[in-house]
Amino acid sequence: MTYIIEMVETQEQPTLVLKKNTSAQELPKILGDSFMAVLNHVWELGEQPTGPAFVGYFNLDMAHLQLEIGFPVSKNLPGKGEVLAGTIPSGKQVTCLYKGPYMQMTSAYQEIEDWIEKHGYTTLGPVYEFYLNSPEEVPEEELLTKIVFLVI
Repeated sequence: MTYIIEMVETQEQPTLVLKKNTSAQELPKILGDSFMAVLNHVWELGEQPTGPAFVGYFNLDMAHLQLEIGFPVSKNLPGKGEVLAGTIPSGKQVTCLYKGPYMQMTSAYQEIEDWIEKHGYTTLGPVYEFYLNSPEEVPEEELLTKIVFLVI
């Protein structure tokens, strides 16, 4: 499969997130509740997310993932309890739109990493996946995920 990989320059993006440590196997079990906890807090503040749900992967150790699970918001908003204020840093991002089952994204990741190396960039910080639709809305083959690598 061929992927369209793009470089974009972005401003800092305020977020509200939950920080979690889990395995890839347990990830589907915690995502729904985590997204709802963040979303409920956003609504309590009288706000709306400004973009799709995302997960920030701070490592790719599938047995011990370190994650931020949340939503982009319009401005810096206060956290509450486990829900924390955060940001996605400004700077260069290498992005790719992936269509298909979540468990088959390996080839997209490999192409992005190859593109980054070929163009002389270095990855920086977490990798983000923005979920543009959900398994409750569409069949697995129609899932759309925007994969974002921060680079320098």
